[in-house]
Amino acid sequence: MTSPDLTQANIERLAELFPSVVTETLDAEGSPFSAIDFDLLRQELSDHVVEGPQERYRLDWPGKRAAAFTANAPIAKTLRPMRGESVDFDATKNLFIEGDNLDALKLLQESYLGKVNVIYIDPPYNTGNDFVYNDDFAESSADYLARSGQKSAAGDRLVANTEANGRFHSDWLSMMYPRLKLARALLADDGVIIAAIGDREHATLRLLLDQIFGAENFISDVVWQGGRKNDSRYVSNGADYMLIYAKNEATLSALNVRWREDRPADAAIAEAARRVWTEAGGDQAEATTLMKEWIASLPDGDPAKQNNRFYEFEPDGRVFRKRDISWPGGGGPRYDVLHPVTKLPVKVPSRGWIYSQPERMQADIDAGLIMWGKDHNEYINRKTYLDSGEGQVPTSVFELKRTSAGKSLATVLGSDIFGYPKDTRVLARWIRLVTNGAKDAVVLDFFAGSGSTGQAVMDLNAADGGHRRYILVQLDEALQNPEYDTIASVARERLRRAGAQAKEAAGVLGGDLDVGFRSLRLDTTNLAAVERTPDAIPQDSLMELQNSLKPDRTGEDILFEVFLSWGLDPSMPVAVRHLEGHEVFVVDDGALVACFEGEISPDLVRALAQREPLRAVFRDSGFSSDAARINAEQIFRELSPATDVKVI
Repeated sequence: MTSPDLTQANIERLAELFPSVVTETLDAEGSPFSAIDFDLLRQELSDHVVEGPQERYRLDWPGKRAAAFTANAPIAKTLRPMRGESVDFDATKNLFIEGDNLDALKLLQESYLGKVNVIYIDPPYNTGNDFVYNDDFAESSADYLARSGQKSAAGDRLVANTEANGRFHSDWLSMMYPRLKLARALLADDGVIIAAIGDREHATLRLLLDQIFGAENFISDVVWQGGRKNDSRYVSNGADYMLIYAKNEATLSALNVRWREDRPADAAIAEAARRVWTEAGGDQAEATTLMKEWIASLPDGDPAKQNNRFYEFEPDGRVFRKRDISWPGGGGPRYDVLHPVTKLPVKVPSRGWIYSQPERMQADIDAGLIMWGKDHNEYINRKTYLDSGEGQVPTSVFELKRTSAGKSLATVLGSDIFGYPKDTRVLARWIRLVTNGAKDAVVLDFFAGSGSTGQAVMDLNAADGGHRRYILVQLDEALQNPEYDTIASVARERLRRAGAQAKEAAGVLGGDLDVGFRSLRLDTTNLAAVERTPDAIPQDSLMELQNSLKPDRTGEDILFEVFLSWGLDPSMPVAVRHLEGHEVFVVDDGALVACFEGEISPDLVRALAQREPLRAVFRDSGFSSDAARINAEQIFRELSPATDVKVI
């Protein structure tokens, strides 16, 4: 089985738009295949084609074409389960994938297409140190480095991605381009990507994200000021950046999405409001006066004093603030709004109404959120209640020392292993923000490092009882450490310990808190290489070729490859049952049943068909003959005609 052929998928999309441009040609072996006639496509697009030396705005670098090919090329790989490295394997919805993230993203295309809510990545910063992400999908990293002359016979690295090698930025772009292209497809239409980056490739990454996501989907360039460097010659560049893009900003606008977070002083203001309301004996005017006096008494710099507009009261004691009702910047819509007493149109602000449609204005009127003047000659205002949960808009600059993240990781692992881990507080804050507080968000990090994103997701769930899920991908990069041989092993241990801590911190909310993860390892496909020419097959090997699956693979290995080929979620719950003397996998209460053992009998097939699963899969060698396989398919047609049956 192979990952989706994205080039073929693009051809099919073009065929839907321009059927006339699809033709057939022959491959190197003389077999026909579908192709695009670019001359005809140019005719269809006519004046909108840019060719030859004509100037155009774009980002180019040596190796871009090969990087695009790499993104589209299918691979014959799979994900193999690692039960011994997992936590709560059977019940968890979290995934930890060990291996090259390019291959992992390809394998996840069918299962998670359009399902990820937020991607957070902190890719290699291209500081001049070496980074190895092997995009030659036909060979291992070690083979690739040796073949390309980048490693000596003794295993020493000969070439690093330094500025002196002439391809400093190009190598980094070629590594990032295919991964970002594949990642974009996984985002939901209202999904968001956050890409953390340093000075060296900040400008380059923004251009790359503009190209892949579209400049119109740029949201913000957030500056994380992490500390001052007094040894700098000119300016202390202590900042990192987080580039934020939407999959489709138009979708966020249509859904009226607004990112907000709690104001730091809300709790103190609410407590003061309750106190002054009691002191005022329920008198609105007196309570407002007392509230203003309390605000004035606060020291300068107190967050409650800075957020000093909540001082008016409703008859029931709820505190609120008046807000402008005009369109920011001017040019807003103008329409009549009738005063409830005089029944005449009130004054329209010079900048127009903030509500684009009269219906939205009427909805707030009906909800009691409009403050009316004495008559139609006075301007009206909106009300915002302190307890409305509206919060405040996040700013594009924040300060937080990065050294605290390393101390936090050392606390979890008991030792200082990782140099500059991601800060889980920052991750948790922005994950919650860009998902609008959704408690069921799917979070992807394909440069997982020490697993900070996974810990941040568990911490969020522990805090609010959410059911967010994470998918982490980390290369099995070697570490010179006596306790942990790879970065992936560090991440798994961190997730184990952080999960236990989150469970304890959640208290009563931790009953159904998912702190487990299903560990999967990238590997070659479970299918044996049986496609050979007749003259290359010894006579005594013919019987071996009848088995299409590799002999060292387990039934569970095969099951997970079936998940990927069918586009099923690899985190689906799996139960093992024994029917008619055979081991049977029952996935998600009948979404799939599978048996990969031999000597499959009609009785077993009948028992499975009576369950009426959505899908059923068997191995070809499990049937004694073609007639037995055809009979099994016939049994399903009779007892469960809706079941999709597959034989591999």
